[in-house]
Amino acid sequence: MSSPSASKANTFELFHFLYKYGTILTIVILIIVFSLANPAFIQSNNIINIFRSISIVTIIAIGITISLSVSGFDLSVGSVASLSNAVVISMFVWFSQNTLVAILSAIAAALLVGAFNSLLIVKVKIPDMLLTLATMFVIQGVALTYTKGATISQNMVMPDGTFAEGTISPLFSKIGQVPWIIIIMLLIVILVHIFLTYTKHGRYMYMIGGNKEAARLSGIAVNKYIIVAYLLSALFAAIGGIILASRVMTAEINAGGPYLMDSVAAAFIGFSVLGAGKPNAIGTFVGAVLIGILQNGLVMMSVPYYSMDIVKGAVLAFALGLTYYKMKH
Repeated sequence: MSSPSASKANTFELFHFLYKYGTILTIVILIIVFSLANPAFIQSNNIINIFRSISIVTIIAIGITISLSVSGFDLSVGSVASLSNAVVISMFVWFSQNTLVAILSAIAAALLVGAFNSLLIVKVKIPDMLLTLATMFVIQGVALTYTKGATISQNMVMPDGTFAEGTISPLFSKIGQVPWIIIIMLLIVILVHIFLTYTKHGRYMYMIGGNKEAARLSGIAVNKYIIVAYLLSALFAAIGGIILASRVMTAEINAGGPYLMDSVAAAFIGFSVLGAGKPNAIGTFVGAVLIGILQNGLVMMSVPYYSMDIVKGAVLAFALGLTYYKMKH
């Protein structure tokens, strides 16, 4: 008979194995189940479609990952994506600007939000989750006010009754198409992974996330890194919004809003991938792949769209449960 301590050790080992490889195992199981249910699931066209569908979520989630690395949490990314989405399309349609000016304007607007968030968190000491929740509503309102609650598109009717004369550049429309949308996503994942894992700045961010006071006593400029984290979070939200604009060629009301939940889920699922135990770019990408496969497979199985959030919410709750249980044991 095995002793209680041996069975407890075995249970712990099993839990540790599931913590480390559970996400990847889940992906493999889902691929097998969905492929058996519908052989079209593993065709190359559908795999490309899954990668395309997770590109924007992954990019926005990478921003959240960076804010999590300094023990922060940026809830305003969906609204920032909406704002940059509106700004980039309006630059083309309303102001007849070129691609570079349109993209830089959208990024500048997002960085202002990032600077606002970080300065209030650092200087006024407002808890990041509460502040970015407030910012989320403010920026949503700013985006709505800027667009006057209308969808911005080519040849739209302006308030004075004339038609908008600006056109969206064909070059800009390429960004949101395959393969570029997937290449941009993979490049961002790789670059942020290298930055967080192999540079001293990335390691400093993890140190701040682990223990802010110890990092400060070690001589690390804690406030500076927190500001950088929120600026990067806003930057990646802006890139997500710009790519979304390129994909749909219009700026819808609150276009970035639906990406918030998926991005948060991807970032938190990423904590446990390969036992990292901390926010990381590769884990976030794997988390986004899991969500993308779930969504795609459920659609192929004709699961009603209105029940999708139940599945995504359950996956997020499970990932959070796993992450925080591991942290306490």
